[in-house]
Amino acid sequence: MAVQYHVLPDKVYEAFYRLSLPQQQIESYVFNVVLGHVPKMNLDEAFEQQSSIALAVKQELDEVMAGFGYGIVKALVTDIIPDDKVKLAMNDINAAQREQVAANARGEAEKILKVKQAEGEAASKALQGKGIADQRKAIIDGLRESVELFQRGAEGSSAKDVMAMVLMTQYFDTLREIGASGKSNTIMMPHSPGGLNDFFDQLRSSFIVASEPR
Repeated sequence: MAVQYHVLPDKVYEAFYRLSLPQQQIESYVFNVVLGHVPKMNLDEAFEQQSSIALAVKQELDEVMAGFGYGIVKALVTDIIPDDKVKLAMNDINAAQREQVAANARGEAEKILKVKQAEGEAASKALQGKGIADQRKAIIDGLRESVELFQRGAEGSSAKDVMAMVLMTQYFDTLREIGASGKSNTIMMPHSPGGLNDFFDQLRSSFIVASEPR
């Protein structure tokens, strides 16, 4: 606390003779007023209500010190210094609050990241599915066109005949590519010309299954 005081002009006698140590008396009254107000507050309230504490001190001193010939000009709370243990506790509380805020921020960031990743994966799978569907549609359209052209060029041929020729052509092209590779270790078992019909049936079944919508 800081207290500004002066001698009242009309009470010089009281100021000189009634108090030998006016500064100590003022300090005692200040301590008394502070002890009567501050213990009722918590630390935050004490910091917030410094002006009310100073006003209470001035009012108390005005009433008391006027009888001793002194007038109080101003009473100020210049600083509030808690005990060291209280300071440490306050620092711990502030650190815990800031850590809580930081943890919430990190959690929100991770949540947003996971949501965006999930949205990205969903979009990727949707595009992948569309690509597969478009690929299958292109294959079907190409085979349909081949069947139509072959039937127009070879009267009496059925769609099954055309499909068999297309699939066998692709099959032999695959064998040629495998054989042309010098590092190929592929073994196809069983494999004989007489089994081509069975192989065609398997290819056709696989193609039909792969062409069904998912």
